[in-house]
Amino acid sequence: MKTETPAATTAVSPNLGVSDDIAQQCNMRIANTQQAPKFGFDQFELLQSDRDVLDAIAQCVTTGPLKGKRLDLVGRADPRGTEEYNLGLGSRRAHTVGDYLSRLGVAQTQLKETTRGALDATGTNDTGWDVDRRVDVRLD
Repeated sequence: MKTETPAATTAVSPNLGVSDDIAQQCNMRIANTQQAPKFGFDQFELLQSDRDVLDAIAQCVTTGPLKGKRLDLVGRADPRGTEEYNLGLGSRRAHTVGDYLSRLGVAQTQLKETTRGALDATGTNDTGWDVDRRVDVRLD
């Protein structure tokens, strides 16, 4: 896989990071929660706080200021496990987010699900690995 320069993102719920441009254009008031826990080890289910953020994003890209814009959903994992396993887990996480947004009316053509697995992971212990386990939502 090619090296990717990640867009600036802010953790907005336990399992989601949202690019700064989406947060600004959708008027999302976000506290800096970079140290918030992310997906549990080997998990890809959304929490209610994740759904609340995704509800706001769906409204913004269906009827709000970013109406019709495409979103890139990047699933990520911590470095434990094989490369193949982590890429699959990142993919499942991105798909969970995409499926939820789709059910809220975001067109499939607006969603691009990708995975980076653990390719960009920086954690070296439980605290760092928590931050690695997430889905970043960015403008495509």
